[in-house]
Amino acid sequence: MSQPSPGLCSKPPHQQRGSASTAAAAVAAVTAPPSTFAPQTTRLSAPSIAVNVRHTKPVTPVVGVLPERAAKKKSDETLANMWREIQGGRDWAGLVEPLHPLLRAEIVRYGELVAATYKAFDLDAGSKRYLNCKYGKTRMLEAVGMAGTGYAVTRYIYAAPDIALPGAAGPCPSRWIGYVAVASDDAARRLGRRDIVVSFRGTVTGSEWVANMMSSLEPARFDPADARPDVKVESGFLSVYTSDDATCRFTCGSCRNQLLSEVTRLINKYKHEEISITLAGHSMGSSLALLLGYDLAELGLNRDGNGNTVPTTVYSFAGPRVGNTGFKNRCDELGVKVLRVVNVNDPITKLPGIFLNENSRVLGGRLELPWSCACYTHVGVELALDFFKARDPACVHDLEAYLGLLKYPKIAKVKKDGEDLISKAKKFVLQQNFDTWRWQMAAIQVGELVQAMGM
Repeated sequence: MSQPSPGLCSKPPHQQRGSASTAAAAVAAVTAPPSTFAPQTTRLSAPSIAVNVRHTKPVTPVVGVLPERAAKKKSDETLANMWREIQGGRDWAGLVEPLHPLLRAEIVRYGELVAATYKAFDLDAGSKRYLNCKYGKTRMLEAVGMAGTGYAVTRYIYAAPDIALPGAAGPCPSRWIGYVAVASDDAARRLGRRDIVVSFRGTVTGSEWVANMMSSLEPARFDPADARPDVKVESGFLSVYTSDDATCRFTCGSCRNQLLSEVTRLINKYKHEEISITLAGHSMGSSLALLLGYDLAELGLNRDGNGNTVPTTVYSFAGPRVGNTGFKNRCDELGVKVLRVVNVNDPITKLPGIFLNENSRVLGGRLELPWSCACYTHVGVELALDFFKARDPACVHDLEAYLGLLKYPKIAKVKKDGEDLISKAKKFVLQQNFDTWRWQMAAIQVGELVQAMGM
């Protein structure tokens, strides 16, 4: 593997985004097949449930921002006038410690949009929609109890890794992986912008679990005009994102082609409005969300009608590492904002890269080690929750457990009126249904494997 150069971006910013013809050429080339810190942690005093934050890159304070916010009246802190900060415009400085109520609400909202993918996923082996969505686009959100979200689903997304399972006649067919949605006029007024959302579910099928275990790094090479071989991502996630299944009866083209096409179409439709792109996913889905965010930014497709960059934010829930240091650095350069919501006891968030990761690429904080280019590295800002232990991986990785903890009000207060809020919150989370999804059994097996390795 080649050593990543200190500056992955050799071209000036104004040259990185080519003309409209360059962007068009990039989109056309997408159809071609792809070639083959220790961070400081701040915890609250609660022993069982805590919230902490880790920054995977230093955050530069913006002079006047925090005092100015402190002087604001609470009535002025609405989502419509704070949305750029909530979406990571200043890397969530001053918003995660303590966790700002508007940010908490947005994390939960996007998490519920991800949870909809599980609720709508058909696990009935006798159904003609088995391993696909149970509902049509126009009624999916309503059918899963989310009619008031203010979003309209515009496209379903299908994906399949280019993997043949033992005993199978060929590569696994495409399965429903998520959806694209856009905010309605009323929702756009409340949000302060027209929000385009892409939501991804986590691992369900056997082939997807096999892909998750493919931990070798491979160059992404998303931009045909600049391959950037030092920007590498996990080969299994890349396979799910880029593999094409010509036999899929619901759509055509790879997951990547479907997404770039639909997001570009929506940006063009609302190009004269303020737009945001929000990509949210759980587990493997968070990896696909990050790959899409990087892809859009690398190709320069996240531009509005005036040529301005559309804010692109990834809300990652229980996400694993996706790429190497070169990938992280490039995402930072391109302005892709990532908020990682993790449970510190969740083994999936420590994969891949158990041994070669961001903590093992330098010696004494200075010397870059020879294998640094092969080290997996997390991207973005981490909001870490602390609940349960790895002896119960089905709970520590469950999306509903994440959301249940975040929904609980005033989580920093351990006691109120003599009632132990920690116990109450834990009881609330335990009452959630953890028996529904098949992927959880695989999560248990992975958790046991990680523990057996002494992690």
